[in-house]
Amino acid sequence: MEQRYGAGPDQIDGMNTSQLRENFMVENLFTPGEIRFAYTHFDRMIVGGAVPLDGALSFGGGEDVGTELFFDAREMGIANLGGAGWIEVDGTRYELANRDVLYVGRGTKAVKLGSNDAAQPAWFYMNSVPAGQAIETRLITRAESKILELGDAEKSNCRSLAMYIHPEVSPSCLLLMGITDPAKGSVWNTMPPHLHERRMEAYCYFDLSDEDRVMHFMGRPDNTRHLVVANGDIVLSPAWSIHMGAGTGPYGFVWGMTGENQAYTDVSPVAIKELR
Repeated sequence: MEQRYGAGPDQIDGMNTSQLRENFMVENLFTPGEIRFAYTHFDRMIVGGAVPLDGALSFGGGEDVGTELFFDAREMGIANLGGAGWIEVDGTRYELANRDVLYVGRGTKAVKLGSNDAAQPAWFYMNSVPAGQAIETRLITRAESKILELGDAEKSNCRSLAMYIHPEVSPSCLLLMGITDPAKGSVWNTMPPHLHERRMEAYCYFDLSDEDRVMHFMGRPDNTRHLVVANGDIVLSPAWSIHMGAGTGPYGFVWGMTGENQAYTDVSPVAIKELR
């Protein structure tokens, strides 16, 4: 399991591009035939990626999190961003199509992940956070997500936001998780840019072509930086940082959040004209 220790807003002035990427991005999580995790010190969220091929991939031991089992004090959301696949949780099997999400509750013993077709494997993206209570594991299909249509076509930021792990759809202890898709012809994802003073957020960008990139903006409103993001890259956004991005081609992203509350509207918007 990789580590990401992060940094404070007063430290980014001295960081070059490589150092920014090392602290605020996770790359190469989606490796065929492997399962990989990164432990972040942003509210102790763990991000993971698994691409099972002919054989299943499994995990459940807690050696990396200091407990006997991984889920002794954690919950998780798993989004399938690839071909059809399945996840087995303590012997119960769930079938996941593209953009289905499985919530895995605290107290789970073992998780096994597989693809229906190794030629078109599942891409399982995982967010795990500490949890103070056990909530039942549940599959949330794409059709069961709650869709919000947001943005303005004249400002190139129309987007469809699907809530999956959210109090209005499927309960959790502290994790929120969903998927956002910019509309055709729109490039910006989160508008207006904002801060979550009481929550951190992770963005997993996907469905980008090999040639395209997302320009993700971060930092304090008066002291911004940017990260150039490829398909499958994850950006870690601490509570003190804005987050917004624009793509050179079509893309989607998974957002995962944790912190003091689950109030999606607990944000501090920042006017574009105030950015520096």
